[in-house]
Amino acid sequence: MSLALLSVAGVALDGLLGEPKRWHPLVAFGRLADRLERRFNRARVPLSTVGTDSPLSLQGEGATPNSVLPDSNTPGLGWRSHGVTAWALAVLPLTFITWLLTLLPHLGWLVSAIALYAAIGLRSLGEHAEPVALALRDGDLPEARKRVGYMVSRETAELDASAVAKAATESVLENGSDAVFAALFWFAVAGAPGVVLYRLSNTLDAMWGYRNPRFERFGWAAAKIDDALNYLPARLVALTYALLGNTRLALRSWRIQAPQWDSPNAGPVMAAGAGALGVALGGNAVYHGELHQRPQLGEGPAPGARDIWRALALVRQGVLLWLLAILGLGALLHA
Repeated sequence: MSLALLSVAGVALDGLLGEPKRWHPLVAFGRLADRLERRFNRARVPLSTVGTDSPLSLQGEGATPNSVLPDSNTPGLGWRSHGVTAWALAVLPLTFITWLLTLLPHLGWLVSAIALYAAIGLRSLGEHAEPVALALRDGDLPEARKRVGYMVSRETAELDASAVAKAATESVLENGSDAVFAALFWFAVAGAPGVVLYRLSNTLDAMWGYRNPRFERFGWAAAKIDDALNYLPARLVALTYALLGNTRLALRSWRIQAPQWDSPNAGPVMAAGAGALGVALGGNAVYHGELHQRPQLGEGPAPGARDIWRALALVRQGVLLWLLAILGLGALLHA
């Protein structure tokens, strides 16, 4: 069964089943990663726990599958090599096992489809974002704040309706790249081993990729590897958003505003997405008690509830476009 057809199958499984309700492989992987950090990170300090409904929620803003945030008040110790070792122990054996399973006669194709299904989060994205939009539409600001708090790591208790819509729209655009398109990209390039390596690497970046004393050295490898794996997919996503929305504004925002963003991959994605939607994103936000001054992305009015749905539609239309492109390339390669 070709990777093109398996890509469709994996996305279809996600649409039909959504995230596993009782057991998610990324939650189990998060526990493994935490044990490895306990063993290898000499700068580790006690963790403070925060709640999250989903292992795929919050990924765009530094949340972790096992719901932990770092304490940044302890001086850093250790070496980057410890983080490299921990990353390799967490990712490479599971990637190798996945490759072996894909070689099973008559079952390898099923392993591949399940691997993509477990790695992709398209339905989850809608399940998190739509309640925010519905609460805003109904004028229930407390519920909207609560719901958007499941999606982002910024403080939401004092956000007004426009800021809630901005946070949700940003999360949809960024998580669309990380949790949907990049997974599709690496599955199309390298099959099940590729998507497993990508998803586990992206999860470790969300857990270890902080710039603070605890993770600055230990998480260096996780952050750099994730940046490398997302570099090309992020730019393809930015181009996809541009093609499906206000193309001229999206490309201009990408060119001018993206370099000002602190993330080399989130910048193009969010700038192009904001331009494609014709809204103004970015701006100041409070994270863990600290005000972060972020540049503006896009142009136009502040987003509202409707723009959350528009952002979801942009991601879903982009996935359809990618699947058609993957199927078309697959047909050409097998012609």
